[in-house]
Amino acid sequence: MSKSCFSTFSLCLFFLHIFLCLLLTQSAHESAIVTQIPGFNATLPSKHYAGYVTVDENHGRNLYYYFVVSEGKPSEDPVVLWLNGGPGCSSFDGFIYEHGPFNFEAANTKGGLPTLHLNPYSWSKVSSIIYLDSPAGVGFSYSQNETDYTTGDIKTASDTHAFLLKWFELYPEFLSNPFFIAGESYAGVYVPTLALEVAKGIDAGVKPKLNFKGYMVGNGVTDEQFDGNALVPFAHGMGLISDDLYEEVNNECNGNFYNPASDTCASKLETVDQDIDAVNIYNILEPCYHGTETEKITASYIRLPSSFQTLGETERPFPVRKRIFGRAWPLRAPVRDGIVPTWPQLMTGHRAPPCTDDEIANSWLNNEAVREAIHTAKKSVVSSWDLCTDKISYHRDAGSMIKFHKNLTSRGYRALIFSGDHDMCVPFTGSQAWTRSIGYKIVDQWRPWLSNDQVAGYTQGYDKNLTFLTIKGAGHTVPEYKPREALDFYKRFLAGLPI
Repeated sequence: MSKSCFSTFSLCLFFLHIFLCLLLTQSAHESAIVTQIPGFNATLPSKHYAGYVTVDENHGRNLYYYFVVSEGKPSEDPVVLWLNGGPGCSSFDGFIYEHGPFNFEAANTKGGLPTLHLNPYSWSKVSSIIYLDSPAGVGFSYSQNETDYTTGDIKTASDTHAFLLKWFELYPEFLSNPFFIAGESYAGVYVPTLALEVAKGIDAGVKPKLNFKGYMVGNGVTDEQFDGNALVPFAHGMGLISDDLYEEVNNECNGNFYNPASDTCASKLETVDQDIDAVNIYNILEPCYHGTETEKITASYIRLPSSFQTLGETERPFPVRKRIFGRAWPLRAPVRDGIVPTWPQLMTGHRAPPCTDDEIANSWLNNEAVREAIHTAKKSVVSSWDLCTDKISYHRDAGSMIKFHKNLTSRGYRALIFSGDHDMCVPFTGSQAWTRSIGYKIVDQWRPWLSNDQVAGYTQGYDKNLTFLTIKGAGHTVPEYKPREALDFYKRFLAGLPI
């Protein structure tokens, strides 16, 4: 074969390879596209895709995703991976109750299909979002090898990184878009551990190369000491305990509230628990849903206060949404190294704790027409969707997240740590303290930030692109309580603009 013929032949092979790749990508898109949404009787505002990515062929470990394409400029807008916490809770929590494309209206009859309306404050207004059920065993994600349901921080980060690499191979048209990772609650662990996996992969030349720019954590579990010591100062600052009790607790516990060193300290902390008994820990301004029974919580490795057992006992129900399940760790019980019980595993004889009503999510996601429309596994594989699962055995094995944040911000990645300032489960006092403890120079002094020409909270900016932000009046799930304000800070952060 002549040199010119060989060159022509090589060129033909190259274009054939490109054509086949495009064909395979197109077929993947076609099989994953969501053409209609039961409960929504209008044209979708953007393209939606849903399906599975296999992260372990040998075990048949499959992670389920729901992908909402940006309603703005899909070819340019950022792509954001959203993760809910638990551990063991589905990211449909964020999709249905927080910042997804729809607002869900409960059916008139119990078990009926909810009615869906467009959400004017959906985060898909300014970005494409991947809602991922992780790890395997959560939501619609599953494995054919049940040993995979014993997992932890490190394995979850590794699997999710594998998911991202394969996902971007399926959707290569989004590879050049700025990519961010976001989440809340126990995703305060998921997000930085995954972000560091992504950063190390980029440094090592792993393909495809992700255009990773930064990450966001909302009311996130971070560090045993800072999280564990956050409640008492929060309760005092919010007027939930007296000056006298605060001084007594400080004197007896020497500032160590999460691991009392004496019986006297423990006794004073019990008095704190009694004072905030029956307050909604996820938003102290809101009532709890009135449960019909008092549940009891058990844990093998840490004492849980009596206040968490009686949450939900109130005469006035939640006005809009009556579910608080699976958001973060119980009151004054920091997540420690070792086995972390999932929420259903904490309960005795019941799948849901007090202050809980997940009727909308359960009725929609367990509807056969919905499951078929969004391409979930058959019921013989994943029998039902639960907001939070008891299927997994989860180990906290990555330690404090502070070292991860230091590593990532020192590499130049942007980080936004945001807190609803009325959340008592992962109080802003802890997040504010650990961000300050890193020791970075303050480059944007504490100041109010605005949304709709009103003070929406306060922010402080540090060197190396680390920002701490509060959202005034918001609880544990910020976009649920303050959707307009959440969309405002979200789009400013993604765009690299001051908040």
